[in-house]
Amino acid sequence: MAHYKGAASEGSRAVNLMKQRERQKEELELLKKKIAEVRFLLYNFCACVEYHQLSQQEHGTTKFEVSDKFATSFDVVEEQLKSSTAGLLTLEEMKERREILVKAREQQVAAKLANKSAVESEAKKQHKRPGGGALSFAMEDEEDEEDEAPSPPKPKKKRLGKNPEVDTSFLPDRDREEAERREREELRQSWVAQQEKIKAEEIEITYSYWDGSGHRRHVKMKKGDSIHRFLAKVLEGIRKEFTELRAVTVDNLMYIKEDLIIPHHYSFYDFIINKARGKSGPLFSFDVHEDVRLVNDASVERDESHAGKVVLRTWYERNKHIFPASRWEPYDPEKSWDVYSIGDNKERANAK
Repeated sequence: MAHYKGAASEGSRAVNLMKQRERQKEELELLKKKIAEVRFLLYNFCACVEYHQLSQQEHGTTKFEVSDKFATSFDVVEEQLKSSTAGLLTLEEMKERREILVKAREQQVAAKLANKSAVESEAKKQHKRPGGGALSFAMEDEEDEEDEAPSPPKPKKKRLGKNPEVDTSFLPDRDREEAERREREELRQSWVAQQEKIKAEEIEITYSYWDGSGHRRHVKMKKGDSIHRFLAKVLEGIRKEFTELRAVTVDNLMYIKEDLIIPHHYSFYDFIINKARGKSGPLFSFDVHEDVRLVNDASVERDESHAGKVVLRTWYERNKHIFPASRWEPYDPEKSWDVYSIGDNKERANAK
């Protein structure tokens, strides 16, 4: 009777499964050996800790020192075990060698501790001073002290003093610097008070509302007032006289002084304190002379102040190409005018 043996692949599969099971058994045995070695190391570790605790109680060392010494001893034992082991050893042989090395290391540590304590006790004995002793020795010591002559006192070092004739003004002096600071502060406060007093002084400003012809008026202001405040007061005074001013605001007005368009944020004080100069006259003087460009020869230059003009911006935009608006330009504090010029054809003002 014939038997069914199956395909050849089934036989090779069975062989592979058997080999795989054998490898798993070998790995399991190896793992068991490693676990046993770890348990052995833990056992030795606990034994070493117990030994060093007993050594600590005997020699009075601190916990910190014991832990450090134990760590060092454990590392030394491991190094010696690695260097002395060659080839394959059984677990029992490994345990025996480790126990031998641990005992040898413990003996070395104990010998070092004993040697150290002996050295320390010897050093303490050497540093101790002799006590009272017998009377004969005490009498001899007293006689020796009487025979010794007292040593002369050491001369004290003389401290060098300051030379009053040397100029020390260049050296830092806290008191002098504080006095100078107070003096500067007093001068500053005095100057500020003086300037505030100047700003509070009243001046009479002569101006001309200009719409192609002049309409001269007068208004009293303080030197510290700004051009914006001045134009607001002017507009309040002449609004009812001129219909074109009834709907305008201060921002629609311009102030022209000596052919320069003055920005609204400047004050009369700024021009007075700096003695500012314009193209055709001083900006710091508000007394009025006749405008010689309109009534006399425009080529003649005179050192006199002219009434500032208040104009609408719309009028200026329409007529800025016509004299006198063609000569007007924005005020630049960095530009200075050496020579006043009132002629339209002869421009003799040099701007620095």
